Amino acid sequence: MPKEFYTEKDIEDLFNRGVRSLQVTENVVLTELAYEKAKRLDFQLISERADNPPAAPVRPYLSNGHTHLPKPTIGPGAPGVESQPPLTPALPQGRSAVSQGERGNDIEKRIRSAVIARLGNQVDAKLLDNIIHRVVKGVGLK
Repeated sequence: MPKEFYTEKDIEDLFNRGVRSLQVTENVVLTELAYEKAKRLDFQLISERADNPPAAPVRPYLSNGHTHLPKPTIGPGAPGVESQPPLTPALPQGRSAVSQGERGNDIEKRIRSAVIARLGNQVDAKLLDNIIHRVVKGVGLK
C-alpha cells in the first residue's frame, strides 16, 4: 500500500473542512510542520505508536520502559556513597589548596571509576573520557 504524505497545508485544509482528527498509521506520514500545525490547531492525531514528532529520534532504550539499571540513589545510605571521598577533602596542615585543574582531574577519575563500576564494559572508554571531560569543563570544575 502506498504511503500518504500530509503537509502543513493539508492539515490546515482538513481542519477548515471540519475534520478534527486523522488516523496515523505506518502508511500515513506527516511532515514536521504538519505535526506542529496539528498541535496548534488542536487537531487530534490518532496513533497506536508513541506520540513522537517526525524529527524526534527513536530511543527505544528510553521509551520501552525496561531498564536494567537501578535508579540512582543520592544521599546517606546510598550504595557506594560512604566509600567515596568528599569532593573537597580536608587539607593537611602546611599544604596549599589544590589547583582547579588538579581537582578537575581528580573528579574526572572518580566519575570514570564510578561509571565503569556500574556499567562495566558497556561503555566505550574513549567516549566516556570525552563526555566526562566536557561535562567537568562545562560546569567550571576545570
